[in-house]
Amino acid sequence: MLEQLFLAALPLLFAYLFAKVRYSRFKQYASFPQLKPSLVWGHMKAINDFTVRGKLDRHIDDILGEMSDELGNPPFLMLDVRPAARAMLVITSHDVAEQISKSSKLFPWSVTKSPTFGPLEYIVGSRSILIKEGMEWKNTRKTYNPGFAPQHLMSLLPCILDKAEPFVKNLDHYARSGETFRLDELTIGLTFDIIGAVVMDTDFDAQHLDKSRRGELIQLFNKLTHTYQNFDGQLPWWFYPRREYRRWRLSVQIDRAVKNIIRQKFEEQQQRQQSDSGHKLPSRSVLALSLQGTDKLTEGLLSSISDQVKTFMFAGHDTTAILLGWIFYDLSRTPGALKTVRAELDEIFGPDPDTDSVRSKLLSKDGEDMVRRMSYISAVIKETLRLHPPAASARYSAPGTGFVVRTPQGDDVCLDGIVLYNCHKVIQRDRAVYGETANDFMPERWLGDSDTSMEDKDTHSTGTDHKKIPASAWRPFERGPRNCIGQELANIEARVIIAVVARRYDIVKIGMGEVDLDEKGQPTLNEKGQYKVKSELYSTQNVTAKAVDGNVMKVRLAPKASGAT
Repeated sequence: MLEQLFLAALPLLFAYLFAKVRYSRFKQYASFPQLKPSLVWGHMKAINDFTVRGKLDRHIDDILGEMSDELGNPPFLMLDVRPAARAMLVITSHDVAEQISKSSKLFPWSVTKSPTFGPLEYIVGSRSILIKEGMEWKNTRKTYNPGFAPQHLMSLLPCILDKAEPFVKNLDHYARSGETFRLDELTIGLTFDIIGAVVMDTDFDAQHLDKSRRGELIQLFNKLTHTYQNFDGQLPWWFYPRREYRRWRLSVQIDRAVKNIIRQKFEEQQQRQQSDSGHKLPSRSVLALSLQGTDKLTEGLLSSISDQVKTFMFAGHDTTAILLGWIFYDLSRTPGALKTVRAELDEIFGPDPDTDSVRSKLLSKDGEDMVRRMSYISAVIKETLRLHPPAASARYSAPGTGFVVRTPQGDDVCLDGIVLYNCHKVIQRDRAVYGETANDFMPERWLGDSDTSMEDKDTHSTGTDHKKIPASAWRPFERGPRNCIGQELANIEARVIIAVVARRYDIVKIGMGEVDLDEKGQPTLNEKGQYKVKSELYSTQNVTAKAVDGNVMKVRLAPKASGAT
């Protein structure tokens, strides 16, 4: 009897499930712009169809941009990959992205972070400032803000310059040997050393050319981030159990190493306070500043500090290393921009490109002013971040919250219950904002406003015409209350490193992105003022967006630096 009832109910059950799936696929988000979904696969098949049109390992943001073009560039587009992952709305309009990131009555500190952030907890920890919400986030941000204040960071110029010395020595080595090398390995070592000194006042020995001689922490971080190659943060952990175990094991080792350093620094601070009767601490690190007033390092506090340190260590070295790699690549193939950078450095520092000469001037009483005077270099940084943002931002408004945005067309749309992905790369290449040069490297567009901070303002002035670029259309550090705490450090680092090396070396791309020579062996310019290349360099996904080949380069001393006339 029961068996007969079960068999009789099966058609009703299947009908119910079919109706439910059909509703979720074709009606639930039917008002959102989207490609035609499949009843079974949703948009997974469409994503695959677009993926196979180009380089299979290109970053997902490039594929999303192509899908947006196919739909006529709507302000957002729907991606339904359920049940493999949550439904996602890809935000391609700076107007809508700004409403998500700014303060509102519903969300005083912007829309909450997306639950899809989970896979990155291995890198930054479950208590990371990136994940915290509400007053817990606000108090954590307040604690660490002094360590990233612009005036404080300017006082760390000697530290940044000290860490630049091994970077220069490594470039000198490759200039002498003529070997090809991956620029990302040098920039990652450089920025890891800088962030280690700034955050923890610790030397991590990250810049040895012999990888086996590098410090334990940089080796562990490199191994962990390597597990995120072709990263798909949407897929659940049980798709890759062996990979998840490896990530967990490496994260435990990193956490243990970081906590040992924190304990050591805390003990040193306590001893110094007792011996100096509370005099000002000599250490100016973010960790030292955050520990001031702490009498007891409890396990809870230790774990929280460890997660913040890991967050600053990862984000602070990874994104700046990416920025430097793309800067040197774009300058290497844009001779007009490189010439202007070098001319600006000559004007600020004098004609001698020797690194010791630049260092001594940056360490003089006028050093801070010299950094601020790098207006064209700041425009180069700003343009590089526009074209090659290292990451994006995902948010989530729970069902029933009532979070509504207004589209550029004036429609009010509720965005509850769906992951909101502010796709910076698509937003920052919007032709409606940047015109026909949206995909071109053109630092001059920022000469009227080369400020690379994310301060609240409505528009950017430009030096190319009288058109105003909406401030919300440039958001590599994201905007609103939860903008990147370390953005000013990245800007200072980039300006200082450019000042030290841009006149000393000619950096030449090898392989992908290599300059195409004519029959006389000379490079030729295209109509955009860039050297023609044999193939375009592109980004791949490895937690953040990285150049697919690590920026394989050769380097030689520039004629001026080598003493040639």
